[in-house]
Amino acid sequence: MIDLSGSDASASPDAQAALDADGTPLGRRTRWAVELLTAPEAPAEEDLSGAFVPVFLARHPQGFSATVEQWRGQGPFAVADYQPVAHKSWVTLEGPTGVRSTLSLTLDSSGLIRVLHLGPETVTPPVRTWEDLERALEQPGVTWSALVTRADGGAAETLYAKDADRPMPNGSSYKLYLMRALAEAVAAGSVRWDDEVTVRPALRSLPTGDMQELPDGSRVPVRETAYKMIAMSDNTAADLIQDLLGRDAVERAVVAGGHSEPALLRPFLTSHEVFEIGWGAPETRAEWAAADEAGRRRLLERIAGPMTVRGSDLGTTVHKLGLDWHMSAWDVSRVLTALAEDGAADPSGVVDDILTAYPGVPVDSARWPRVVFKGGSCPGVMMFCWLLEDPDGVRYTLVLQQCADDQKLIGDGQFLRGTGGRVIESGLLSGTSR
Repeated sequence: MIDLSGSDASASPDAQAALDADGTPLGRRTRWAVELLTAPEAPAEEDLSGAFVPVFLARHPQGFSATVEQWRGQGPFAVADYQPVAHKSWVTLEGPTGVRSTLSLTLDSSGLIRVLHLGPETVTPPVRTWEDLERALEQPGVTWSALVTRADGGAAETLYAKDADRPMPNGSSYKLYLMRALAEAVAAGSVRWDDEVTVRPALRSLPTGDMQELPDGSRVPVRETAYKMIAMSDNTAADLIQDLLGRDAVERAVVAGGHSEPALLRPFLTSHEVFEIGWGAPETRAEWAAADEAGRRRLLERIAGPMTVRGSDLGTTVHKLGLDWHMSAWDVSRVLTALAEDGAADPSGVVDDILTAYPGVPVDSARWPRVVFKGGSCPGVMMFCWLLEDPDGVRYTLVLQQCADDQKLIGDGQFLRGTGGRVIESGLLSGTSR
């Protein structure tokens, strides 16, 4: 759970009331999911199937009701906190002994539940000073960097930096460069938002996202595909956009976006390629690590085709082999700023709508009316970044990066995401720390 309150309060009537009052599709689904655990009787299997995407139920061939029954055994539960953000929600549930758990839920684009998980609550400590941030991120075996900047018109300053010049693996934040290349193509008139991309086996990737489940030949508008790429971090959507634009165009966007060492992102990999090389045949992985840029491009041509790797194959970390998208915190900050300019220059408003669709954490919209967010992860890699604009147009960027040789040291990202939320709510950005 991303606990941004710092409170040790027990079950909260206000949290239950907030959940009850949320009439959005996310709120209704979340309330239904909570009731699975709090209703007097456990649900029957047939009562569950209509709420989940088929792939979720396929992961539970013996039925999901048995899992629900196990979860119910930790109760009875009371709602202690409820945090909805775009298509995701987190509910803190307090059990009879005071132990708190988090029920996390993610909807897919059709409004069905894609992720439903109950686990221990992740509590992030308050961040009131930059020293607090350092103490939170200093963990044995984990390499990290952080950057916080402020820009007011032509005046820019660095509020905090720790190893912000060091290139680090970033997972899905590479999609920021794809978005830049797409915005440029739309502005030039070579691509229109209502153009369509076509799903086919050679472009199908692994989750996150849901476009990989569309039938072959499905045609999806560019605008919807770009939205899923950014707001839902859909990997297949990203690969479809890269196929539409061409690898060369994305590599040019890396240079234009201010990357300090563009050669680190050449050739610019698709998610499909990272999965296939990283967790496919060991000899292919070794060949990639030893090859120069030309050799790597030849390897990508050779492996082109439908994916053979499954999600269950992912395990060992591969980012040290160059199988990721390496960017420094400054590189991330620069591309976020460039995208903000793209959004401001887009007369249709589509670029900004896509960039601001999902803020990543609960954000006070009066204090931060414009928020761009992107997260990224791979085994052993976690990062979150934000560009926040206040009512006066002053922009702040916040970049947090982690990597480790062992995925267990990184976890599921909730701690790092919550730490970012702590910084945003603290007042450190505007110099009014609380």
